Amino acid sequence: MQSKDIIRLSTRVFKTNKLRTGLTILGIGVGIGTILFLVSFGFGLQKVILEQITTSDALLSLDVYSESSSIIALDKENLEKIQAIPEIDEVSPLIAVPAQIEIDGLRSGTVVNVVDASYFNLSGMQIEKGSFFAKGNSNKAVISSATLRSFNIEDFGSALDKTVTIKLYLSQKRELESEEIPVAEIEEINLAYDFDIVGIVDDEYNSFLFIPSSENIKSMNLPDYSTVKIKVKTENDLEDVRNKIIEMGFGVSALSDIIDEANKIFQAVQIVLSLFGAVALIVSAIGMFNTMTIALLERIQEIGIMKALGASRSDIWKLFLIESVIIGFLGGVSGILIGFLGGKVLNFGINKLASSLGGQVVDLFYTPTAFVIIILVFSTVVGFMTGLYPARRASKLNALDALRYK
Repeated sequence: MQSKDIIRLSTRVFKTNKLRTGLTILGIGVGIGTILFLVSFGFGLQKVILEQITTSDALLSLDVYSESSSIIALDKENLEKIQAIPEIDEVSPLIAVPAQIEIDGLRSGTVVNVVDASYFNLSGMQIEKGSFFAKGNSNKAVISSATLRSFNIEDFGSALDKTVTIKLYLSQKRELESEEIPVAEIEEINLAYDFDIVGIVDDEYNSFLFIPSSENIKSMNLPDYSTVKIKVKTENDLEDVRNKIIEMGFGVSALSDIIDEANKIFQAVQIVLSLFGAVALIVSAIGMFNTMTIALLERIQEIGIMKALGASRSDIWKLFLIESVIIGFLGGVSGILIGFLGGKVLNFGINKLASSLGGQVVDLFYTPTAFVIIILVFSTVVGFMTGLYPARRASKLNALDALRYK
């Protein structure tokens, strides 16, 4: 039997039993669509959360800090040694200073972080309102939402361009006249100029303020660096640079480590969601197996006639397998459409509700192209597997017994 004849006979079922075949395809589609819907939801949540906490530069960054038990200070001299490491592309230090700030005549204590503009990108920090200050700015400030709420400011938009006056509390060392032991004396320094708030970071629990590391501030007797953000040239350099800095006596942490742990958790969630979808797919596969078995019983005499006319076992085998594979493939296509449509409808409804409540619109569903291809191949394989037994049984039928079957 020629291949075109086998394919023509295999697809004849779509004309002779339209309803049953259509329902079988739909059953497979529901199972595949459920898997696609749930796994896409898992991918979407992962993408939304990770985008909120990191940037591409942040994944190549390391946090360097002085260990509490270490006597090695994170000062300018050691910063230059870190900068000399050839695999490092960029360095951005942070100095944390206790301070008192004043907004609209009200005062509150907070922590002022003195940083370069590059620090925000390396940290993966996200802005809630306004923008981060740029390189060269000298009188701009970025403030946390917790700090604004301490001033009873709930409308964050109105806080932009407000003026904040900062008083830093710096430790100055002096020696007592009668002793040689240096002691710390707290000196209050009032900056010569004010800062304009240009950005707000969404942090409900920590009170802080970022100001640029300008020449005026650098001229003050600031303490040692609290942390230093460094960006390596490539991902492969992360471990080497980490080891070199640890050998210098400093502690090192990486956002990429947190991301890796988060990805492991999301992978577990996606597996659990896939298992729920697999239950629906198993039910659909059982329905497809039942359909192919019924098709075999209905066509026993037809098989007997084909064998009497010279059809081989291989021809009958191919006839049933091609039919089941086509049904599985079309079930996968319909499942992809069902999964995408279900995701779009639910995402639209959730975002509509979020918008009405003042929330942020996000895309909760994300489907990698590779996963679509995998799930389409998977549905085709399911069709092939469910057609194996009916195809094998049909190919082994005796032509005379098949012709006598009623």
